[in-house]
Amino acid sequence: MEFWHFSESPYPYLPDVDEIDSIRVSLPNRLYDPAKGADLYNRYLDDWQLADELGLNVMTNEHHQTPTCVQPSGPLVAGILARTTRDARILLLGNPVANRRDPVRVAEEMAVVDNISRGRLEVGFVRSVPFEVLPANSNPVGLADRMWEAHDLIKKAWTTHDGPFSWEGTWNYRHVNIWPRPYQQPHPPIWITSTSPGGVRPVALNGYVLATFLTGYDATRKLFDTYRQTRVDAGLSPATQDRFAYCALVHVGETDEAAFASADELRWYFDINKVPPHLSMPPGYIPAAAAATAMKNGGPGRGPFGGANPKGKSVEWLTEQGIMLAGSPDTVAAQIRRLHERVGGFGHLLMMGQAGLMSHQTVGRSLELFAKEVVPQVADLNIGTPARLG
Repeated sequence: MEFWHFSESPYPYLPDVDEIDSIRVSLPNRLYDPAKGADLYNRYLDDWQLADELGLNVMTNEHHQTPTCVQPSGPLVAGILARTTRDARILLLGNPVANRRDPVRVAEEMAVVDNISRGRLEVGFVRSVPFEVLPANSNPVGLADRMWEAHDLIKKAWTTHDGPFSWEGTWNYRHVNIWPRPYQQPHPPIWITSTSPGGVRPVALNGYVLATFLTGYDATRKLFDTYRQTRVDAGLSPATQDRFAYCALVHVGETDEAAFASADELRWYFDINKVPPHLSMPPGYIPAAAAATAMKNGGPGRGPFGGANPKGKSVEWLTEQGIMLAGSPDTVAAQIRRLHERVGGFGHLLMMGQAGLMSHQTVGRSLELFAKEVVPQVADLNIGTPARLG
């Protein structure tokens, strides 16, 4: 199993949630203190550096016009990590290509990062969360189709080596001939996120890594089983466990009690996430019938990535749902084994180990305990065997 340290890189010095209308998109940036922000950027890089030194992989992402993630350029951060880390695989999950004006630029950026890292890059493509539609000046209708078209264009740019080609579609290019080409051939590994069975199927048919975020046991099992069954129905080779990735909040302490006390700070990510309906469910982002049902029920009732809504829930509830892994090294190892069994197997654990005001020291000690005392206990979980159908 592969383990990836991940932080949304938040700016946590914010007013009480009751004093703001939305944490995303419309919160005035006068609340941002550049001196504090500069310190935060450098400490987040220190967290990733420590993860690399401990033998863990690193993951970054991007969001826009929100203090919950002040990384609006995932390729920029990945480029820094490509130069400063030595051994870690670098996962960018991901590029919101449906909202990008220039997918060829994404192909170029990823090729550069892959070369600087000497082939340690893993490239993720995402449709984008609904809050991104307005900042991107994007159309919420057809996002999935645009994502797959951008994917096709980027993949062709990576794998065409005999001179330029043209492209006609949502994007129009007369001349595509990227330099450099990727270090990894034919291209870096591709990951894609999804929270719906319909979205999972093309991921399965392509054999890419499917990643789910904070979806808990049951929702994750349904998505992973859809991937497995899609491969079977299409007469393709069975899905192996390394095709599945799960993101959970993770914190390891010396004891269960100490870990739960610190893990309570990870709840910040859910509790601060105040977003009005017109941003969280823009017209056209989901089918009209599903939108109507949600509105009748008072708005979106699920978590930010599907599954049960974790807002306001305790650490105990989050661990019971498989959304959080927290406790002593022995407890966390047992939780990983339970999660692995409940979802039918997976090969990548994406560990969101920092939120709010958690310090570098707190995060670093958790990473150290995880790398030295948890990883050896779950090293026998084999990612190469076919994943099991439920």
